[in-house]
Amino acid sequence: MKNYLKLVNFEFNRIAKLFAVLLGITLVVQLTGVMVISKGYLNMANEKIYEEMMTKAQFLEDFGRMSFIQIVKSVWFMGPIALCIAGVAFYIFLIWYRDWVGKNTFIYRLLMLPTARLNVFYAKMTSILLMTFGLVAFQLILLPIENAVMKGMVPDEFRVDMGVIQIVNSVPELALIIPNSIVELILYYGAGLMVVAILFTAILMERSFRWKGIFAGLLFSALAIVVLIAPLLLQAFVLNSFFYPIELLGIEIVIGLIVLAASIWMSGFLLRKKITV
Repeated sequence: MKNYLKLVNFEFNRIAKLFAVLLGITLVVQLTGVMVISKGYLNMANEKIYEEMMTKAQFLEDFGRMSFIQIVKSVWFMGPIALCIAGVAFYIFLIWYRDWVGKNTFIYRLLMLPTARLNVFYAKMTSILLMTFGLVAFQLILLPIENAVMKGMVPDEFRVDMGVIQIVNSVPELALIIPNSIVELILYYGAGLMVVAILFTAILMERSFRWKGIFAGLLFSALAIVVLIAPLLLQAFVLNSFFYPIELLGIEIVIGLIVLAASIWMSGFLLRKKITV
């Protein structure tokens, strides 16, 4: 356990710069977006009311009150989130491939450490999870701050006030990354963990067998997808909705755990037997 924690600390330190950059971009761009969109709404209100002599009641009837949802659905808000997702996805590959770069490939130094080689796999996966949860937690901290900034800029009669939970539940994309229950959190991020494990296994196959490994990795990934969606296809086209939704969910969870275990086992086998130092 001690060696595993040291590896996690080491891997997260390597990811720290990218993590800090993503946090900084999210903070600056989203706060800028809150101010730009709020100011734009106020400028429109001033133009309609003071220049075109429209009454406040008529303006509100025609254009409605501003809510934080308008900000959340803008590129100012969703753009940094998409960038963070792309950054994590990119690092899933970089976290392995950079260790093979250079004359003295760093992966061999990692695999020669006095610990189980599978701990390297676990440490890299844990660092990805920590980065993901860190970004989500930061977004949760930012939401009430950004909401308060909008409230400070837009007068009461021109806005609709919403709490953080209302905001999250009103935007499906946001509810996907910030689940509103423990069950959804486990399901969503458990599925993400499984996808990361499958990708790690595919990468190790490529590293172990080179060109043949690319084909093997693609085949393994495709097989995992087929196994995962097979119950859904059978339910829809063969069994005529034989299972209740909760039963189907249970089946998918069991299959997902099997796929996750198979990915970890295969990765451990490749690290022990196919990558020699």
